[in-house]
Amino acid sequence: MINEGLLTAAYIIASILFILSLSGLSHPETARRGNIYGMIGMFIAIFAIIFGEVSQYEVLIVAMVIGAIIGITVAARVEMTGMPQLVAMLHSFVGLAAVLVGFASYLDPSSHFEGTEKIIHEVEIYLGVLIGAVTFTGSVIAFGKLQGIVGSRPLLLPLRHFFNLGLALACIWFGVEFINAESVSAGMIPLGIMTVLALIFGIHMVMAIGGADMPVVVSMLNSYSGWAAAAIGFMLGNDLLIITGALVGSSGAILSYIMCRAMNRNFLSVIAGGFGTTAGSVSVGDDDEGKEVVSTTAEETAQLFQDAKSVIIVPGYGMAVAQAQHPISEVTKKLRAKGITVRFGIHPVAGRLPGHMNVLLAEARVPYDIVLEMDEINDDFPDTDVVLVIGANDTVNPAAQDDPNSPIAGMPVLEVWKAKTVIVMKRSMASGYAGVGNPLFFKENTRMLFGDAKASVDAILTNIAG
Repeated sequence: MINEGLLTAAYIIASILFILSLSGLSHPETARRGNIYGMIGMFIAIFAIIFGEVSQYEVLIVAMVIGAIIGITVAARVEMTGMPQLVAMLHSFVGLAAVLVGFASYLDPSSHFEGTEKIIHEVEIYLGVLIGAVTFTGSVIAFGKLQGIVGSRPLLLPLRHFFNLGLALACIWFGVEFINAESVSAGMIPLGIMTVLALIFGIHMVMAIGGADMPVVVSMLNSYSGWAAAAIGFMLGNDLLIITGALVGSSGAILSYIMCRAMNRNFLSVIAGGFGTTAGSVSVGDDDEGKEVVSTTAEETAQLFQDAKSVIIVPGYGMAVAQAQHPISEVTKKLRAKGITVRFGIHPVAGRLPGHMNVLLAEARVPYDIVLEMDEINDDFPDTDVVLVIGANDTVNPAAQDDPNSPIAGMPVLEVWKAKTVIVMKRSMASGYAGVGNPLFFKENTRMLFGDAKASVDAILTNIAG
């Protein structure tokens, strides 16, 4: 056992490292350093708790070994395309931990709080279990949607808002009953009922959210898991858990806000469902009626690239699925070697996870300085010779600007159709994850390159001279 002074010092150092980690993760160039800070901070935190607050190690060591084996195995097997699902599942573990710790804390026979302290402790338990239960089932459903086990379309039940309101009011009512319970056994009834209601609310909340909002959902659940961890900290009287949970919760909330603003939506509209409520067929306007898409080949695309002065590549989840980031990086190197300006345009909600495309491009060693956000590059499309859309759909959909009746109306998108030529890589004419048709496919300056994205990019790479 280490003394109180060393324990406090370890907590302070770990907290500082977590703050530095978040700061580092704010930019691709410092993200690796941020991850290292986070890992060191967590290492210090774990061992400080083990040697500062634990007296019996047998069960703890067994649990840590089992958990480490499972974690290493899963992390080693999950590909980059599966990272959003993994993150969602890890959020569910935090929520489940909050629920279990809450019940354990309430049933702890050594707990002897009286008066105001008892009320505060029970409020901490109730809120921790509530947030944890919502996070747990919400994250499980998010995992199912991202994995394709659960459909991406929102489940829009009749009177769903009243249903959610009823659940919220019931949780408040049972919270009052829980605080006023005369005994632990009596308090278990409202606590148990609230837990069931919170689990149902978590399921319904995420089921009602459309596919295009999933990056926001993952960020939102990240925030919830942080607040659940903070609640655990309050229950256990652990300052480090409170600090860490607050950092995760607040940063997740800020990221959710930033992403909602980038989509021209508010947080409540995301929770209420929205994108993905229409049929998945490709809709066309009056001017596009009767038109057909124009196909192209890898050879023609390679020639267009070589004749261009400026190229912008817009990646989406299709690039991740096909694992085409490495060949697209090689194409970029070849074109830049020829003096052609090549840049990447990244939409804030591209992929299934905040920063998903940035991580993939960094993995393929694409230079950070040519990977630009939507606001930085949108004005440059009219002066661009060729745009390659690789696996993106909803984030390049002109219906967001042209069709006020579209489910994604008002959502800021990458205005790729303003370039001289647009090459869209897709496996088929199916709509995107939001289930919304894309008139871009029928534009006069659009060419469709059908097939697996990696195979297509490999073919383009082969046909680029030099």
